[in-house]
Amino acid sequence: MTAHRTTEAGELLPLAGFTVGVTAARRAEELVALLERKGAVVVHAPAIRIIPLADDVRLRAATEAVLRAPVDAVVVTTAIGFRGWLEAAEGWGLGNGLLGRLGAARLLTRGPKSRGAVRAAGLIETWSPPTESNAEMLGHLLSDGVAGRRIVVQLHGEPQPEFVAALREAGADVVEVPVYRWQPPLDSAPLHRLVDAILTRQIDALAFTSAPAASNLLAVAAETGREELLLAELRRDVLVACVGSICAGPLAARRVPVVRPERARIGALVRELAVTLPARAGRLWIAAREVELRGHAAVVDGMLRPVPRAPMAVFRALAATPGRVVPRRRLLAALPTGGDEHAVETAIGRLRTALGEPRLVQTVVKRGYRLAVDPP
Repeated sequence: MTAHRTTEAGELLPLAGFTVGVTAARRAEELVALLERKGAVVVHAPAIRIIPLADDVRLRAATEAVLRAPVDAVVVTTAIGFRGWLEAAEGWGLGNGLLGRLGAARLLTRGPKSRGAVRAAGLIETWSPPTESNAEMLGHLLSDGVAGRRIVVQLHGEPQPEFVAALREAGADVVEVPVYRWQPPLDSAPLHRLVDAILTRQIDALAFTSAPAASNLLAVAAETGREELLLAELRRDVLVACVGSICAGPLAARRVPVVRPERARIGALVRELAVTLPARAGRLWIAAREVELRGHAAVVDGMLRPVPRAPMAVFRALAATPGRVVPRRRLLAALPTGGDEHAVETAIGRLRTALGEPRLVQTVVKRGYRLAVDPP
């Protein structure tokens, strides 16, 4: 899909000229739409699939375990997970019993959305952490004392071993409720193509909304022996954005720099990308024109100029040493498909055409090419 470049007022959209990879399964359409509204070209490759709650035998077993004995406290981590749990229980004929059990317990909700879901079910929360963090929720529980108490923890798509282990070590009887469980996608081909695009530097940013998606992307790369190559790109050239600290965990553990919004929301994630990605773009004054290098385009005096892949590779090689002569052999090495010196000349010609101003790239006879960078 071709992304919009400007607003109705003619202003350049913040993500115009950039390509963003999205691995989400849940709420993927919403995330893609928000990114495209900011001007991005989006490559969507689901890294996970969600097991329907009504078909999940593990969730039913956990629900039956909750109903077997009184509960002292319930940790509600996500609104969609809590609502889905209640709906699944209703479908199994266990809805009234579950509501009764939850209503007799202390309900701790992680944030405003989970608090809203609890109230919509006719229940009242006991406490919510101001920071919306699991760490603060754990600290609150431990400070009250949990020895001998039965605590239900609604998981948010993946195990929380540290959270649960800390409660058990303090003497709690913990029941884990695994809502919207993840599994690898049935078709991994789109994910392999996303890895290809990252390794060939066609992706400028990756947006993650869950830790399992990040883990599965690395696992798919490992299947073809490319995990370390992928990690090198993520550490160096690709901007990695995660919706929250839990989502960032698998990447942070592999020393991948991650940006994340202050609030763990999809809209906030997109706004973070819209600020951070343009700020990383290289800016030069070339032949009295302001030029900004974006992923698959240049912005020349405020106008977006799409640049094909090979000319963009040459442009980046020239911009790496602005104003200096770059030999043809070095430009040839930068071409994604290789070739000979004629391929370099062709790429230079296409670059000049794409930029709309031939004078931006100068030919230095018998030596190579340079950007006509203005002196400081």
